Amino acid sequence: MDRLLVLVRHGQSEWNLKNLFTGWRDPNLTDQGVNEARRAGALLAAEGLSFDVAYTSALTRAQRTCQLVLEEMGLTGLRTIADQALNERDYGDLSGLNKDDARAKFGEEQVHVWRRSYDISPPGGESLRDTVARVLPYFVQEILPSVLRGERTLVAAHGNSLRALVMVLERLSPEGIMKRELATGAPILYRLGADATVSEKRDILI
Repeated sequence: MDRLLVLVRHGQSEWNLKNLFTGWRDPNLTDQGVNEARRAGALLAAEGLSFDVAYTSALTRAQRTCQLVLEEMGLTGLRTIADQALNERDYGDLSGLNKDDARAKFGEEQVHVWRRSYDISPPGGESLRDTVARVLPYFVQEILPSVLRGERTLVAAHGNSLRALVMVLERLSPEGIMKRELATGAPILYRLGADATVSEKRDILI
């Protein structure tokens, strides 16, 4: 049985381009982001992969990425489940702020702590630990069972919501996951054993 799980971070968004904290705000993809999503689909198709189900967040940039990946793979109309449990980390009061302006306002060190510590949240927002606490139950209750049933599964989501999954799949510490960068539009392939442990992990690159 092929227990396939592929994670893809959405392509570049309009707010990525403008260097803004995005979180739960809902900008669309840039032209570059569209191209990144299409490239991810082409890479997966070139690997000879296919999917039975896709999961994505409630936000446009992830949903559009999912749609474009599936179009490139000839899987338009695949069963796709969107849930805000997979939304990006909520940056609270930082949402919509330019990252350089935030550093000028709050100080470089404080902004670095908010962005790169595991358990310290920005005002009104979520820490990565909070994001993990939101994403992980959904993964365990909804996504993992589909993988273990042999449904080849795609998850198109966000840097921090995917970090929550990577942390569990790769058994990373809080320190380890904070150092793990996830490139936009770069698929990560996992194959799982019957006990849900990872038997294969591979970055699919050009």
